[in-house]
Amino acid sequence: MGEGAGLKLNPLKSVSIAMVGKYMELLDAYKSLNEALIHAGIQGRIKVNVDYIDSEDIERHGTERLAGKDAILVPGGFGERGVEGKILTAQFARENNVPYLGICLGMQVAVIEFARNVAGWSDANSTEFTHDTQHPVVGLITEWLNPEGKIELRDAASDLGGTMRLGGQVCHLASGTKAREAYGSDEIVERHRHRFEVNNQFIDELEKLGW
Repeated sequence: MGEGAGLKLNPLKSVSIAMVGKYMELLDAYKSLNEALIHAGIQGRIKVNVDYIDSEDIERHGTERLAGKDAILVPGGFGERGVEGKILTAQFARENNVPYLGICLGMQVAVIEFARNVAGWSDANSTEFTHDTQHPVVGLITEWLNPEGKIELRDAASDLGGTMRLGGQVCHLASGTKAREAYGSDEIVERHRHRFEVNNQFIDELEKLGW
């Protein structure tokens, strides 16, 4: 038996993680996340128990099912269905100090939640879902530099794949954050594959409030 198998079969403790997503009827949609959680658990000799929760169930029944979880993961997705359930999930995590990892849309809904409930911008939203807002805290990426250093332009009429930025992006990690601690560096390059991103026009105001 290899060392990895031994660690997997003989964990020292366990954790319970709620994964709140939109495609729970097809868990293969989250295959890479499930594998990452398992391997992270092996590294720390921890059994990772994942509770798969449909974000529409959070909309219908509230956040009671999230109680007692050690952490919450909200993955990505497309379209408006189930988004309000993800926003409620982010609010629960923030208000109850539960570790929260938002990936793609999961990160974006955390920004929307903070803008609504901390900044007081009740109409805050992403332009993916509505243009009827004075606080589009998440918006379509319309311009970026490609790997060759040339500017690429897109607009809302472009096809879905054509409006998705691909490739590595330099990320500056704030000191004192868990991300900075995990990477051990102030600056990293990560793969970036998004159509929408946090709107830079609101970052200063959100940071003043503790975001």
